[in-house]
Amino acid sequence: MTEPAVDAPQTPTGTESGRSPKGLDLDRLAAYLAEHRPDLATGPLSARLIAGGRSNLTYLVRASEQEFVLRRPPLGHVLATAHDMAREHRVISALTPTEVPVPAALLYCADDQVIGAPFYLMEKVDGEVFRSRSQTDPLTAGQRRDLAMAMMDTLAALHMVEPASVGLADFGRPDGYLGRQVRRWAGQLDRSRSRPLPGIDELRDGLAETVPEGANAGRIVHGDYRLDNLLASVDPVSVRAVLDWEMATLGDPLADLGLLLTYWDVLGNSDAADGNPVADGLGPRAGFPTGAELIERYAGRSDVNVGPLHWHVALGCFKLAVICEGIHYRHTLGQTLGGGFDRIGDMVAPLVDHGLHAVRER
Repeated sequence: MTEPAVDAPQTPTGTESGRSPKGLDLDRLAAYLAEHRPDLATGPLSARLIAGGRSNLTYLVRASEQEFVLRRPPLGHVLATAHDMAREHRVISALTPTEVPVPAALLYCADDQVIGAPFYLMEKVDGEVFRSRSQTDPLTAGQRRDLAMAMMDTLAALHMVEPASVGLADFGRPDGYLGRQVRRWAGQLDRSRSRPLPGIDELRDGLAETVPEGANAGRIVHGDYRLDNLLASVDPVSVRAVLDWEMATLGDPLADLGLLLTYWDVLGNSDAADGNPVADGLGPRAGFPTGAELIERYAGRSDVNVGPLHWHVALGCFKLAVICEGIHYRHTLGQTLGGGFDRIGDMVAPLVDHGLHAVRER
């Protein structure tokens, strides 16, 4: 993975493996690999925290001449179901033989005594994560359009995969998925509250009272699909890998579309997103096609009945507001690594406001 890596806060380990970044004990990891995957423990380990992750922590690990990627839950995480390493490992393993590009899964460890939390390893994939205006502004208009359309083609390919054909028939409970999403994120909101959040309870209640039937339920959904969760190339334009599968399940693909539009049209057009690592560089204001054009492209390559997406955008606003509030809460507790967290909380209010407008539309 060639996403920019940054040095994490360091603590000495006192062995030849050098210094461990916070959240990853390289001595313990080296011992575990020596026993379970000696082919990956080919020399002293070094690691860097990969910049940009706002939830699960991602490290680029080097052993001699080879590199691989390690994923683990955030420090001090309390929302366990949102940071399930086993789910991520299982879904990328299942999707490897499909048209959906994913990194190869290398190892899963459920023992939280090794590095302090469950983790998994995956291959390093070459490509770039486009998340800031400094990255997207140099692209030509054609490259931006092609990149956005490749993003939608990849999402359509994911939603066209038959779960049973890749061993994921039991990966989730499609019936009642949308209602459970509202209840789940409402529960996670209650666990993350640290300040007044005007309107968010009204948004929660409005969603709960108007849950659609979910005629498309039963597809594999990513749960957090957006441009900067992709590794991409622009010469030629292609999606090299889809990342961050921590919220994947079986459900309604319109939830993926609604959340994507939340990033693209809501945050992408909000002043709160300027310079913010979650949304800066996305959407029409950054020179990309409109959300309507994205949905048109998707509809032409999928058999999913798209229909009106107002409710699903409202759900996306609620879900992302809760996620941002959880990250903000962890930041106030000093449990985040890397930069860019100080403005995450600023995005909650515009998300709630747009979600309230969307849930009232018919």
